[in-house]
Parts: sequence; C-alpha cells; structure tokens
Amino acid sequence: MRERYARIRAEVGASVTVVAATKYVSLAEMRVLAEAGVEVVGENRAQDLEAKHAEYGDAFRWHFIGHLQSNKAKVVNRICELVHSLDTGSAARRLTVPALVEVNLSGEATKSGVVPEELARFLSLYSGARGLMTMPPETADPEASRPYFRRLAELAREHGLRELSMGTSQDYRVAAEEGATLVRVGSVLYGE
Repeated sequence: MRERYARIRAEVGASVTVVAATKYVSLAEMRVLAEAGVEVVGENRAQDLEAKHAEYGDAFRWHFIGHLQSNKAKVVNRICELVHSLDTGSAARRLTVPALVEVNLSGEATKSGVVPEELARFLSLYSGARGLMTMPPETADPEASRPYFRRLAELAREHGLRELSMGTSQDYRVAAEEGATLVRVGSVLYGE
C-alpha cells in the first residue's frame, strides 16, 4: 500500500491532497493506512467516523466525504477539518468547520448535490464554502469525466472558490489535470 500511495501522490502532484476513502476499511485495517504513510482519510458515515477516530484520532487528518445529514453535523464538527459534501441549508447552518459544496453536474437523481443553477443562491446563504465537489457518472473511461471536472473548475472560478474535490479511483489523474486540489481514492489505493 505504501508504494501505491506514493505512486498516486506522484501522479497527481504535490499541490493535490490525496484523501483515502475509508468507507469499506475496517477499524483494524486503518492501521495499515497509517503505516503506509496516508495523511488524510475521508469517511462517508458519521458513526464510522466516530469509531475510527476514537481509535486512530491523531494518526490522520479527517475529512467527511459522504452525504451530510444535519443531525450528524455535531460529530463532523468535532472530528473533521473539512466536509466535501455540503448540499443543504440545514447542514450548513450547523457546520462550524470549512466545507465544499457538492454540485450535481450529471443531473443523476441518485446523486446528491446542489444543481448548478442553484449554486449562486446556495453560496449566498452559506459563506463558509471553501470550494466545490462533484461526482461524475461512473464510467470505465476516465476521459468521460473530463467535461464534468472542467465545468466544476469553471463554476469555482465564477464564484471565487479555490478548492476542488473531484476525482476518484476511476478518474483521479484526469481530475488532477483539470485542477483538482483534492482527490478521493479507494480501490486504486487498496489494490482491489
């Protein structure tokens, strides 16, 4: 894992933060991430975040990358330095840590996020946004994600935002080429 992590970091460059997605990583397996030198982990569920942080709190910097329900904001505020997936006013009102606004660029009903047409209004209600995040449709061709990443970068520039969380194991290299400042990787890091 140490070699895979080093390779990913080299591929995306020093200006991009590699976030190890830990949704499917057990509590015991978190130790392997620490031993591999992983610095930032991203958890999808608040209850798993609490359990993993209780055991490995100082080993990592913690991000929340899953859908944020407003009733879970208290847990996230206590543990995380950044939320990647803000998309509701109720969660925004309860957050005390910086966040990225999730934008649903694909229009897929199964994906969370603010639609691009509502982004300006959402940002006017929430002044704590540091940037934007998106999840393009799943694809076997990383190039298919490029237009989504370009559009997110355009939206960020239009609104004066600097952080871009985009790219997963399927397309993180393309995301880095298009200006990602954070990539969220799982299977490519774990060797699955």
